[in-house]
Amino acid sequence: MTDVQVKDKEIVVPGEILAKGMGYVPGAGTYRNGEDIISERLGVVSIDGRAVKLIPLSGRYLPKRGDTIICKVVDVTLNGWRLETNSAYQAMLGLKEATSEFIARGADLRKYYDIGDFLVCKVSNVTSQMLVDVMMKGPGLKKLKGGRIIEVNSYKVPRIIGKHGSMISMIKEATGCWIIVGQNGLVWLQGEPPAELLAIHTIRMIESESHLGGLTSRIKDFLEKETGKKLEVKLEVKTE
Repeated sequence: MTDVQVKDKEIVVPGEILAKGMGYVPGAGTYRNGEDIISERLGVVSIDGRAVKLIPLSGRYLPKRGDTIICKVVDVTLNGWRLETNSAYQAMLGLKEATSEFIARGADLRKYYDIGDFLVCKVSNVTSQMLVDVMMKGPGLKKLKGGRIIEVNSYKVPRIIGKHGSMISMIKEATGCWIIVGQNGLVWLQGEPPAELLAIHTIRMIESESHLGGLTSRIKDFLEKETGKKLEVKLEVKTE
């Protein structure tokens, strides 16, 4: 007999039985033991059709090919730039993937990106040994100037962005801030100081309440109260 033992969006602990029987399949963060689907870690249950998945409540970012991330330059080498990725693994930005400009042999690479600069990059490759390569060629990939950087739980990034970018678009509309959310849990904001503080407070609210239902409506009500603006939930693909 197939039986789900938990509710959608319920918080579970490692080793907890989430479902019994073969009617459901284990998704991310779960595994099968006989006819039982078991939780691998602390997280929030997500039941998607026949798949039982977990959204982790904690843990560091793990680089994946195709992710758009915000990185910090920590070293300049002869062949490119070494970047901090807000994970256990650094990344390499090679000369050919750094800019569409021609870089002459022996050029001072600090003129392009210097130590301490923050860059919006795309993960182009991750090897089995977790050697990470990134690129800077593509829409929205650039060096960040001004603004401020905050760190959030990378597992909460999808909730901060919202479905089709709806949540982050609402924050931008309410605050007037430019915002870029990296999938590695770094967020760049730029706007008037009071607006930046409101945007940060809103993002922290989403981060802490991401496992609760009705979040979009609560955030909308909060922003309308704080700004006096009438907001609409817009479904947009853009996240920057």
